[in-house]
Amino acid sequence: MLPRTLRAVLAPALFLSCAFQAASAANNYPIVLVHGFLGFGPEQYTRTGFKYWGGFDDIVGHMRSHQGQHQVWAASVGAISSNWDRAAELYYQIKGGCVDYGTTHTGSAARFGALRQPAGKCWAADPANNPNGYPAALYPAWDARHPVHLIGHSQGGQTIRALIELLENGSPNGDEGGADLYQGGKRGWVVSATTISSPNDGTSLRDAMGDTGAALTQLGAGIATIANGGDVTQPAADLGLEQFGLRSGATEPSAAYRQRVLAAPFWDQDNFDSAQAEMTPDGAYTFNAWAKTSPSVYYFSMSNQATEAGSPCCNNTDRLLFPLQNPAFQYPRADMASLTRPYAGEWVLPSAGRRGMGSYTMAGGGRVPVDASWFANDGVVNTVSMRAPSGHPVRDHKGTPVRGSWNFLKNYQGYDHFDMVGWPKSGPRVYPIYDAVAAILYGL
Repeated sequence: MLPRTLRAVLAPALFLSCAFQAASAANNYPIVLVHGFLGFGPEQYTRTGFKYWGGFDDIVGHMRSHQGQHQVWAASVGAISSNWDRAAELYYQIKGGCVDYGTTHTGSAARFGALRQPAGKCWAADPANNPNGYPAALYPAWDARHPVHLIGHSQGGQTIRALIELLENGSPNGDEGGADLYQGGKRGWVVSATTISSPNDGTSLRDAMGDTGAALTQLGAGIATIANGGDVTQPAADLGLEQFGLRSGATEPSAAYRQRVLAAPFWDQDNFDSAQAEMTPDGAYTFNAWAKTSPSVYYFSMSNQATEAGSPCCNNTDRLLFPLQNPAFQYPRADMASLTRPYAGEWVLPSAGRRGMGSYTMAGGGRVPVDASWFANDGVVNTVSMRAPSGHPVRDHKGTPVRGSWNFLKNYQGYDHFDMVGWPKSGPRVYPIYDAVAAILYGL
């Protein structure tokens, strides 16, 4: 067996040269990258230079100059918001304007503090006419004649699907107060949607961890520590919850902000306007019935796995966490990110008796069944969920993509959830993955 470091170098190269046979460029449409759950935009960690896309390296910068000059941007949307809210933010961030979450949509979560148009959440379409000093919109020319490619990691994959649904078909609630996004009729604005490590059928992580915001904010604090170079005194990323009145104060300590968020009605289990609802298998089932696969868009997906089946010995797993292993279950590799290793195996550690993703099952009670096929995971998302939404058309990509279907690219064995965005390990290790995807997109 090849060493992991050699496999890491060779696998993306084979992915590019054998499976995809890079096509000559047929377009140079912009690419917008959308981060996942607990993610952040390029404005968050400027002190350390840590980026969601590449860590202390720079996937976006690499993509902009690889084999020519390209327009590539990293978006910044709510870290724990629903896909509707994130899609609305993404639309206005690209096109320009102030975010409008819609009257009916906002009204459904009004008792949890939802606001339709929070002040200041805007992007300037015309930098020369920007008296309020808003950030510049990414691509104000965006329309059917000036389309984009969308790439989403983790929940970002669900978010770009929600945006396509709203663009093309509008709100299922009808008029949302006149905002242009919810009118539909914008077919052709998105050429392709690529999902990386995305919970297309949800993830069992939240159910395995328990239905509490505390565990998730603790995970967010761990991400902030990495991004701040290990300095726990530095602030964590703002969660982008202005639509629930939870904007972080400029001088507010991170711990105080987290406590304020945890105490907010946002975390109520009846609040379905949040990521905590949509990223479960049950929530994803409902989401997938709404966010359809558009016949006008090319869909691509890739999966990864950083667990291995239990064994008496010698399976590259973390033996300190799981010295005794059941061959029926999955266990985290020793090189999985330490943030997620405690949740990925047979048990959630150090909890007593709570099953981890590697052995968690669910059946009955009107719930989406979770069985042994869900055990393999990358520490955050179940590998089986990454391929495509259940019931939507899907095929293995063999060189000629099909519009209106999911074209599954590759499963990356030994890559955890954060490996796929190049952190906390070296970003350039995954550059070939993004080079390969870009070659496909520019060849459409």
